[in-house]
Amino acid sequence: YDVASGKTAAATTHTPWDVRWPSADRDGHIVYELDGELHVYDSKAKKESAISITVPDDGLARRPSRIQVASFIEDVSLSPKGERALFCARGDIFTAPIEKGPTRNLTHSSGAHDKWPRWSPDGSRIAFISDKSGEEEVYVVAQDGSSPAEQLTTGGKAFRYAPEWAADGKRIAFGDKDGKIFVLTLADRKLTQIVDAPFGQIRDYAWSPRGNHLAFSMSNNAGFRSIYIWSAGDGQLRKVTDEMFNSNTPAWDPQGNYLYFLSDREFAPQISSIEFNYALNREVGIFAMALRKDVKSPFPPESDEVTVTKEEADKPKDSEKKEPEKKEPGKVETEKKEPEKKEATPKPSGELVIDFDGLASRVARVPVEANNYGGLRAKSGHLLYGIGSAFYYGRQGDKPTSLRIYSIKDRKETTLVEDMRGYVLSDDGSKVLVAAAGGFSLYDATPVGERSKKAVSTAGLAVDRVPAEEWNQIFNEAWRRYRDFFYVPNMHGYDWEALREQYKPLLKYVAHRSDLNYIIGEMISELTIQHAYVEGGDFQIPPRPRVALPGARFELDQKTGRFKIAKIFEGENEEDIYRSPLTEIGVNLSVGDYVLAINGEELTATDDPYRLLRNKADGSVQLTVNKEATMAGARTVSYRPITNESDLIYLDWVNANRRKVSEMTNGRVGYIHIPDMGAPGLREFIKWYYPQIAKEGLVVDVRANGGGNVSQMLIERLRRKVLALNYGRTSDEASTYPGGVFLGPMAAILNENSASDGDIFPAMFKEAGLGPLIGKRSWGGVIGIGNRGTLIDGGSIFVPESAFASAKGEWIIEGYGVDPDIVVDNDPKSLIEGRDPQLERAVAEVMKKLKDRPVKLPPRPAAPVKTPKP
Repeated sequence: YDVASGKTAAATTHTPWDVRWPSADRDGHIVYELDGELHVYDSKAKKESAISITVPDDGLARRPSRIQVASFIEDVSLSPKGERALFCARGDIFTAPIEKGPTRNLTHSSGAHDKWPRWSPDGSRIAFISDKSGEEEVYVVAQDGSSPAEQLTTGGKAFRYAPEWAADGKRIAFGDKDGKIFVLTLADRKLTQIVDAPFGQIRDYAWSPRGNHLAFSMSNNAGFRSIYIWSAGDGQLRKVTDEMFNSNTPAWDPQGNYLYFLSDREFAPQISSIEFNYALNREVGIFAMALRKDVKSPFPPESDEVTVTKEEADKPKDSEKKEPEKKEPGKVETEKKEPEKKEATPKPSGELVIDFDGLASRVARVPVEANNYGGLRAKSGHLLYGIGSAFYYGRQGDKPTSLRIYSIKDRKETTLVEDMRGYVLSDDGSKVLVAAAGGFSLYDATPVGERSKKAVSTAGLAVDRVPAEEWNQIFNEAWRRYRDFFYVPNMHGYDWEALREQYKPLLKYVAHRSDLNYIIGEMISELTIQHAYVEGGDFQIPPRPRVALPGARFELDQKTGRFKIAKIFEGENEEDIYRSPLTEIGVNLSVGDYVLAINGEELTATDDPYRLLRNKADGSVQLTVNKEATMAGARTVSYRPITNESDLIYLDWVNANRRKVSEMTNGRVGYIHIPDMGAPGLREFIKWYYPQIAKEGLVVDVRANGGGNVSQMLIERLRRKVLALNYGRTSDEASTYPGGVFLGPMAAILNENSASDGDIFPAMFKEAGLGPLIGKRSWGGVIGIGNRGTLIDGGSIFVPESAFASAKGEWIIEGYGVDPDIVVDNDPKSLIEGRDPQLERAVAEVMKKLKDRPVKLPPRPAAPVKTPKP
């Protein structure tokens, strides 16, 4: 850039690589990165040259090693009778004993991501999905690892889901990311696509007990799922539940008489305590569908009946009684017992027949109260399912998810596990493997199964890790995730295959997992999109020292050589996130007090108070303080520290803004800042919107809003309009219909860091006609990301999957942002002076509207007189 002429000229021109991280000295030299190497540009000579750098190292991060992988478990299953557990961890497939025996790694594939393992019904083989070929395909391997894995499918070009065996072992069903389900016939390896869901994916497919029907749920355009059944005999797909009710998770009765499923059929909602509105919770019921017209009700009327005994005449006469056998001399008499009969589960024979005519009407409700059910499975005589809490945004649910077992005969529910993370049932229904906070345990799948708990060890899960092979796999999987899930298939017009080939040669230079993230990040950023993230992976970041922060600021008094308290954040001790330690009851400290010692160690000008607070956060901290800079007359106070002051700093800024607005408007205008569009932002909106609903005007501040997904909730409330009023005898003023209406004018403030859903909010604020936007153009990233599961080493790749468009069906905001109606910059000079020009202008706009159109509800109408006129 030429300062004199104001012209900008390109100093370098490179393809296909970008110039990164330029930094200049004061003598015309610019150093930058290009193609992974450092270059220097001499602006005087107009020449560039590469810098040759050799950094020898021991290559520790590249060394192959054996590592334990129990912390990388992705999926679990069980053998058909529950003798061994099946794990997918760090991209390998393992079987582990319940009690005795070795753990077996069946795939040993450091360069492949093997996942979704499922045991065959006869116990001989295990099917799984692997990208060993470069694409995700179905493989089978001998359960004892005696032979290498065999690839069953070819030609895959999509992310695939779990292969589920038919009960007869002749077919395998699996799904993919596009909502397709395929059925693979093992005899001829014929692959048949049986459905292509138009809305979303299908993950709950389940085979009938004789393997000739497949049930699953599929969504319609209203977002409601219905149960479908595909029949192998005629290849027909039939919808068997009403599309007006959300139904899912089909589970077949092992005898082939019923299909159980979950459905939302309870519509008595919770009511909000802060506004008259509802939220649905505990809406799910469990239902049984009779598969044939001759099937009896699973829950017939119950009735206690008398047991009738036989008459005396029916008994044999004495003369007819059998003579007792004579004992042989010297022979010991032994009691004869009938052979013990073991209760066996009846085995169905032949193909399962379903009477589809009238099937949807042959439904009975399992007699349990509606709840938050999930994970329904059926075994002979029993149902298993999880019950969880309602979903809370920003805090834990009110109870942990528990595993229940329901006896169909006794109509009784029993809790098998109080706190679980997931479970799998063995094919024969005898055992259940439960994942909990403490690891995995096996239980008998019976109402008294809690007593049978056996811990299942994962200590034997280990892989021979070859970093270079893992990194190559991760690179290619990240590339495929973008190919499969990017919101438009044309990849913004870029040749995605060519970009992989462009970046792939850089893999040989990767010496650490963070290097790989850098390469993947560069590759996906070629797509010129805002939400494109790669993070994590198998490397350690050293933990930061936990500092015992006081929620205050220290300053050095140069005259006395002592530190004193310069500021105490006021906080709100009623809320834990805003707890300010030095303002708590009994601490009694003030701004200006000298801090002479911390935990008995004297603090002087040559030291740093935060050094003395490092690694002290797990206990109380003692401060020696005084009004004077002397130990004489000093006292000791104790406080409970915090480890992060960012919430206090945020609250201090928000409170200052609210006071400014109140002072500028004589209390007439309210102020809300929304930090993001997630749990914290929703929390702040609820906290501050309703108490200020009677204000005459409102400033809504979304500067530095980090995004999320709740903007639509906020816009819905802000755009409510008064339709009528209600006057009560004991109230001086009317209330609005609907409730929660803000009557006065509003303005929104945005800036360059209003991002993602923080972009969408101001755009929709303007679209809804709520008021002017003031500030600077927003960030411009509104394509929502998804994470389709961790990478093999625990890393994450986030793909932009769903894009925001206008009501006219046009792409908006992405790559540009949202323009304010009134551009106002918070320039450095104003900020140094303690001013906020953006906030000041927003208040001015609201006050201007109040002057033109004051906000006031009509007075109470005259009381009606209804007595008859004379």
